[in-house]
Amino acid sequence: QVQLVESGGGLVQAGGSLRLSCAASGLIFSSNIMAWFRQAPGKEREFVAVIMRSGGTIHYADSVKGRFTISGDVAKKTVYLQMNSLKPEDTAVYYCGAKLSYISSYYRPPEYDYWGQGTQVTVST
Repeated sequence: QVQLVESGGGLVQAGGSLRLSCAASGLIFSSNIMAWFRQAPGKEREFVAVIMRSGGTIHYADSVKGRFTISGDVAKKTVYLQMNSLKPEDTAVYYCGAKLSYISSYYRPPEYDYWGQGTQVTVST
């Protein structure tokens, strides 16, 4: 019933910007924890950002603080990740995850109930 669909990935030059979207269906959007993770070739899935409590609680990985912004649109049931000042090390497949109940360890991929298919972000030098 629950589906997450990411979009917005692509190829961008270092220093550029990109906005990712995650459209949710089959869930009560405002009651969920929504997060972005990424996975580069040969690496484990890495936490990027999370939003909960209608935006009242937001956390970012240290590697993206000051550059990325997570936000949500309740009417559109969509979570966004605005990515600025992109670096080549940001290159990865970006995944949207959803959790339907409270978790304290939001940075761990196994905690999430649902995932999107992922969208590729490639940052060139």
